[in-house]
Amino acid sequence: MTPERENKFKRVIAKRQTDLTVVFENVNDPHNISAVLRTCDSVGVKEVYIIQTIERPYTKLGKKSSSSASKWIDIHWFFSVKECMLAVKKKYKSIFGTKLSEQSRSLYDLNLTESTALVFGNEHSGISDELAASCTGNFLIPQVGMIESLNISVACAVTLYEAYRQRELAGKYNSPMFTEPELATEYKKWSEK
Repeated sequence: MTPERENKFKRVIAKRQTDLTVVFENVNDPHNISAVLRTCDSVGVKEVYIIQTIERPYTKLGKKSSSSASKWIDIHWFFSVKECMLAVKKKYKSIFGTKLSEQSRSLYDLNLTESTALVFGNEHSGISDELAASCTGNFLIPQVGMIESLNISVACAVTLYEAYRQRELAGKYNSPMFTEPELATEYKKWSEK
């Protein structure tokens, strides 16, 4: 490995946000998830959770749309909402879903500098009632057009970059969230890919 690549690994790993994640539920098109993985990588998300409770689940993602981002992000697959949310709740304090309701808050009113899981659902039906019940709150992305939704990859990108903006202002990228041994473990794992 070249010294430049080694330095890049260390620099990128040091910016990983261990307290920010994305949860997907029954996203129809794996290319949408792959596109979001690129955004996750760009803002330092360490891991994502994918729930597949549909009849014919997939466990492969589009390589072109992810641009190999899936190599650098830990992906946890679940085939049960309950099991996934048990895992998420062990690690993340706030769980914000994208289910439109009267209680939905603007994305820009959320504090995304704390431990946060962002939940996105199926392209057509959104997140299930079961998953919504596991969330600590709902949010929406303010819009003024006729159509009241965005493509899932766009919605995730807008949301993750708001998280990035808040976290950058709060200095959360200034020092690693990993301990020294964890940094060494992550570096070793990346070096073997």
